[in-house]
Order: sequence, then structure tokens, then C-alpha cells
Amino acid sequence: MSSRIKRAVIAVAVAVGLLAGVAVWAQVKRPYRNGSVWNIAFIKVKPGMDVAYLNYLSGAWKAEQEAAKKEGLTLSYKVLVTEAHGGTDWNLLLMTEYKNLASMEAGEEKFEALAQKLIGDDEKQMQGYKDRLEIREVMGSRLAREIVLEPKM
Repeated sequence: MSSRIKRAVIAVAVAVGLLAGVAVWAQVKRPYRNGSVWNIAFIKVKPGMDVAYLNYLSGAWKAEQEAAKKEGLTLSYKVLVTEAHGGTDWNLLLMTEYKNLASMEAGEEKFEALAQKLIGDDEKQMQGYKDRLEIREVMGSRLAREIVLEPKM
């Protein structure tokens, strides 16, 4: 083997070694990891309709959430109540927890089938939406990822 080829082989080996070292060095150990994903709905309950909406939540909504948990589509759910800070602000959060984004998206069809079974066909579901318009307004929704803080090493 000529000295020129030997130098080229050595140069390539050194470059590969340096790149491998940089890649290992770039892998930073972070004191946190991704956790579950929450779908959060921001609800404005209309004045005087708190009891009516909470009755709906403790009935049909809770039954749907419990069935989704039982089927493994979701992990948990929560309802949080707060004060509104203005006339156009939300005062209730509906939160549904999923293992991750992939399982949330993969379970959409199963969740729809579950809703059809528990609530009824599309027409019945639409009527439920219309009925709830009388007692609440959906102000928006967000997907949020939980960050789990790990002990520092």
C-alpha cells in the first residue's frame, strides 16, 4: 500500500473517530423526560348554568371518559373549575390524558365508535352539542405534553 493511501485511510479513520466523539459528547443527559399528553378544553359556563353543566359532566361525559379508560384509549381525566377574569374568559377546564400523541391519534376511530355506542348516531351527538350550547361555550382547546422531572445525577 502506498504512503498516500495509508495517509488517506488514517485521515478517514481520524475523521470518523472525531465524528463519533462529537456525537457522543452532543448527547446531553437531561434531568427530564416526556410524559403523557393532555387534551385540554377551555369552557365558559354561562351565568347560572353551573349546576346544569356539572350534571352533564357527571353523567354522559363521565360515562364516556370511563369507557375510554376501560378500553385503554385514555389514561385519566379531570375537571378543574376556576374564576373567570373577564366576561369573555373561560371558567372550567376539561382535561383528558393520553399515553402519548401516537396513542391519541391511533385511538380516534375507536373513540368515535365508543361515542356512537354510548351516545348514539351522529344526529343524536349533534343534538347534544346544540343542547350544551345553551349552558356553555367552548373557548378553545390545547394539547399539552407533561414533562416529568427526573432526579439530577
